[in-house]
Amino acid sequence: MTLHRPFAWSLLVFLALTRFACAGDAPLNLKPPPTPPVRPPDLGVPAKNAAKDAGKPAEPARPAKNAATDAAKPAEPAGPAKDAAGPVDVAARPKEADKDAVKPEPTPAEIVARANAYLDSARVMTADFVQIGPDGERSEGELYVARPGRMLFHFDPPARLEIVADGRSVAVRDQQLDTQDLYFIGQTPLKFLLADHIDIAKDTTVKSVAIDDNAATIEIEDKATFGGTADIALVFDPATFALKQWTVLDPQGFQTVVTLFNVDLTTEPDPQLFHINESPPSPEIRR
Repeated sequence: MTLHRPFAWSLLVFLALTRFACAGDAPLNLKPPPTPPVRPPDLGVPAKNAAKDAGKPAEPARPAKNAATDAAKPAEPAGPAKDAAGPVDVAARPKEADKDAVKPEPTPAEIVARANAYLDSARVMTADFVQIGPDGERSEGELYVARPGRMLFHFDPPARLEIVADGRSVAVRDQQLDTQDLYFIGQTPLKFLLADHIDIAKDTTVKSVAIDDNAATIEIEDKATFGGTADIALVFDPATFALKQWTVLDPQGFQTVVTLFNVDLTTEPDPQLFHINESPPSPEIRR
C-alpha cells in the first residue's frame, strides 16, 4: 500500500504525540532549528560594573589596531599576583611571640642594685610627706635632705615637732614643750640614707625583696639603731625606682609609715635648715 507523503507526515506526528501522552504530561521537547551566531556588540570590552552599566546602551566593539602586528608579538609572561590591599611589609607586622611575651621580672639582686642607684644619685631632695604614727595619728610636713648627713623633717601645725640632722647629730625638737633630744646620727634608723655613698646590701641586712605592678619593696634590718634592732621596709616605684615610702618598725614594736609626694631632686635646700643649737635649755644627749 502506498501512502501519500502528506498523510505519512501526519501519521508520524500523531504517533509522536501519542507516545508523549502515554508517558505522562511531560512537555514536548521540540527544539527550534539552530540560528546563525550573532557577534555580541560588546565583545572584547571588559564589563566595568554590570549593575551600573545594565541600563546603559552597549558600546560598539573596538576595532583591532593591527591584528597582523599583534599576532606576531610573543605573549608576555604573567606577573606575580598582587595583594588587593597593596604590598605587605612583613617586618612591620608584630610577631605574635614578641607581642604576647612577658618580660621577666628582675632578680632580687637587680632590684636592690636599681634602688641603690636611685638613692645614691639623689644628693639633694625636697618633698612633702605624710606620716602615720603608731597610734594612727596623721601628720604632714616637708622633708629636706642634703647628703651627706643633713636632713630636716618639719611638721606642719598643729604638730610642733622638728627632726634635724646636721651631719654629726640628730636633734628632736618639741617646740610645744620647748625640749630638744640629741642622738648620734649612727643611732637613727635611716642613717644609711644620709651616707655619702649608699650601699643597701653592704650597710644593712637585706631580709626580703619583692616586686609587683605597684611597688618594689626591700625589707632590711638595722641592728645599730638606738634601743635595739629596727626593721625598715623601703618602697620604690617599680618602673623608675624612685623612693615612695618607708615603714619603720622600731625595737619597741611601734610602726611608723612615711609617704613622699612632690619629690624634687634638683633644688638645693638652704644650709641653715640643718643647723642644730647644741646649747638649748637642758639638752639631753642619748648614747
